[in-house]
Parts: sequence; structure tokens; C-alpha cells
Amino acid sequence: MLRPLSRPIRTVLLWQLAATAVMMVAGGFLAGGHGALSGALGGTISIGAGLVATWVAARRVKSAAGVLVGALTAEAVKLGLAVLLLWLVLANYADAVVGAVLASFIVTMLIFGMAFFVRDY
Repeated sequence: MLRPLSRPIRTVLLWQLAATAVMMVAGGFLAGGHGALSGALGGTISIGAGLVATWVAARRVKSAAGVLVGALTAEAVKLGLAVLLLWLVLANYADAVVGAVLASFIVTMLIFGMAFFVRDY
């Protein structure tokens, strides 16, 4: 059974959703409908990869070494999934606005790293 997400992850997820919405509006304003969709896809890629990494890292372990291996595995999964999803979007969406996809992706990936700074109480 899946456990509820911790407060830092929930907070960062909301920040990522807000940033994706802002990037979607900016992409739509600058490049029309394809720019808006591209901004949404870039943010969604990052959010999806982050959620999968969170799930991988949340497995119960019994040692400090297990925690370290879990964290490194989660980062590898996040990176691999993000690269795969970026490739899928850019290879299959002919009208993608690459700048909007990458800008939204980078901003939301950086926000995911801020979960470390969110207090858990």
C-alpha cells in the first residue's frame, strides 16, 4: 500500500504545479497553443519523474547503507525517466516549442530539489 506523501514532498509538488501553470501561461502568451502545451509537458515530465523517484526512495530499509542506496537509486530513476520522457515528447510532438519544454522542465526540476529545505513539522 502506498503511504501518504510527506509534507516536504506535498509542498514541493504544489510549487511545481504552480510553476508549471505559470510556464504554461507564459508559453501560451509567447508562442500560442503549442507553447502552452509545451510548457505543460515540460513541467509534467519533471513532476512525474519526481513522483516516481519519491516512490522508489520511500521503500522501507533497515540500515544507513540501505537509505543511501535507496536515495541514489531514486535519483538515477528520476534522471533516467526524465531523459526518456523528454526524448519521447521532443521526438513525437512535431510542433513542440523546445524552449518552453526545457524552461518548464528545468524550473520544476530545480524546485524539486528544494524539498530538502522544507521543514517536516
